[in-house]
Amino acid sequence: MIHLEDQFTFKAAPNDLLTIGELLVDMISNEYGEESQGDGYTRFPGGSPSNIAINASKLGIRSRMVSAVGTDGLGTYLTQHLKAAGMNTDGIQRVDAATSLVVLTKSQATPIPIFYRDADFRLTYDAKLEQALEQSKAVHFSCWPISREPSRRVIERVIEEARKRGLLIGFDPNYHRMIWQPGEDGVEYVKSIIPKVDIIKPSEDDAERLFGKADPFKQIERFLSLGAKLVIMTLGKQGAIVSNGNETVSFSTLATEVVDTTGAGDAFWSGFYAALVQGYTVRDSLNLGFAVSAYKLKRLGAVVDLPKLESIKAQFGL
Repeated sequence: MIHLEDQFTFKAAPNDLLTIGELLVDMISNEYGEESQGDGYTRFPGGSPSNIAINASKLGIRSRMVSAVGTDGLGTYLTQHLKAAGMNTDGIQRVDAATSLVVLTKSQATPIPIFYRDADFRLTYDAKLEQALEQSKAVHFSCWPISREPSRRVIERVIEEARKRGLLIGFDPNYHRMIWQPGEDGVEYVKSIIPKVDIIKPSEDDAERLFGKADPFKQIERFLSLGAKLVIMTLGKQGAIVSNGNETVSFSTLATEVVDTTGAGDAFWSGFYAALVQGYTVRDSLNLGFAVSAYKLKRLGAVVDLPKLESIKAQFGL
């Protein structure tokens, strides 16, 4: 069980956070509307693990990413994006497949994505991934790599090795039926992963896709009943509820202005991890995660120019 006043003691390691999973291109329409008459799209770097790793580095901790992209121009575009952000790209595998992408119609509501996947799930467990795991304090992944083979087997091995080494394991249970193979019960597989990790952060939408509609407290009970050690359920404007089964605490949102919600969850993860590895308690790390998310919400884009964590702490009076 993880308590809110706990402070994690991490082994000495040259890297703090390792994120594993999707690095892809977001193709976003230049006009609003599902039936847009325009035919122009603009490409943007995408993938939650990438956003988290870049944000965490800006906040002042050391981070690395492992992913698979194609040997095509889009794969080069994504790799150069990471390099431009000052990231180590040794863990980016170039595979003989098309770089994965997501097509989105610009929307003022929740956009409906269309997934085109090829390279991202062809991740392999190689020597560089092994070394990155050995040299890190925490590892993070989402539903993307566990939704297909062979990357699913890679994550299963990562979990096994991370637990042996005492790494903190974070999981984003962002289940979406369309990223799974037709006919496969992805929900049950996601549920089987929950007791193997340390921290999960579902949104209300994530919980509904896994369990159906229910109030947030009931949803949290369902995650806990599956063996979750710490559940952080984000509720948008209503803040968040955090529970370890013995204590359940509500957190109010720190956001005072919302310009763009894209990447707000990734910003939370990065702030939360940055605080944990710097010795903050779980409770204080949660508050700092929400502060980083609130800082990002005032700005356009999934990855913004974040200051160091200490600066955000001072800005929000934490």
